[in-house]
Amino acid sequence: MLLIFLGVIVLIVGLNASRYSDSFGRWRGMLLLLGGGLLLLGVASSTIVQVGVGQVGVQTLFGQVQHRVLPPGLSVVNPLVDVTRFDTRTQNYTMSAVKNEGQQAGDDAIRVLSADGLEVVIDLTVLYHVVPEQAPRILETIGEDYQEKIVRAISRTRIRDNAVYYDAVALYSTRREEFQARILAAIEKDFRANGLRLDQLLIRNIQLPQSVKASIESKISAEQDAQKMQFVLQKEKQEAERKRVEAQGIADYQRIVNTELSDKLLQYESIKAQQAIALSPNAKVIIMGKGSGAQVLIGDK
Repeated sequence: MLLIFLGVIVLIVGLNASRYSDSFGRWRGMLLLLGGGLLLLGVASSTIVQVGVGQVGVQTLFGQVQHRVLPPGLSVVNPLVDVTRFDTRTQNYTMSAVKNEGQQAGDDAIRVLSADGLEVVIDLTVLYHVVPEQAPRILETIGEDYQEKIVRAISRTRIRDNAVYYDAVALYSTRREEFQARILAAIEKDFRANGLRLDQLLIRNIQLPQSVKASIESKISAEQDAQKMQFVLQKEKQEAERKRVEAQGIADYQRIVNTELSDKLLQYESIKAQQAIALSPNAKVIIMGKGSGAQVLIGDK
């Protein structure tokens, strides 16, 4: 529009150049050429609009939203329209208790009341995108600040509405996935009604009151101590069983030996022992007595 305005000004000056002075009138042709060029360039630049990758353009003419969506790339439009660009890629909106982690400065976590009347603090990230075909309706009914009016407001409201059905400890542990699925369904429905598509809902953290957290930690510690004691008792029981089996084996061995032991067995074992000594390189033989009454003794040196 600026080029068109400048072109018109230069053309007017060129058409009236001869009225000012003869020397100025010599530039009349050049001024007319320059003004015409600026005018043509301004009209051309106003009728060709570029929309970036991952965006769509919405046209507004004299305050009226046009329903033709401009796709990414170059498009020819009415030079009088204003084009508003909407990002159609996946966007995220984070509400966190950690400072400067989300879109809002400071603590922006969602504080809700559980079924047992306790305050629970929830950190949440919403992943969503604008439905391209719905961009004109979003501009017409909501405006460009749809993130604040729809994404933030609906997410916080639906979480508070559904948290009242769960106890604080259940939200933190056993029913966390159920709670996430429930609020996802509710938020997805509201987003769809407003031209947005919910991609994913991430409950990043659930913070319980300090008293509840201390109670849970105490309970966990007690359970761990009980499991440890059970392990020790089981180990002692196994050791006692091992000793019992060992004692029973010794007793059975002694009973068998006492039952089966005889003079012949002892004589046989003695002969085996003497044979083992005789085969030793350090063995010596001693003969005591003469004739048939002689005794042979075998021993180590």
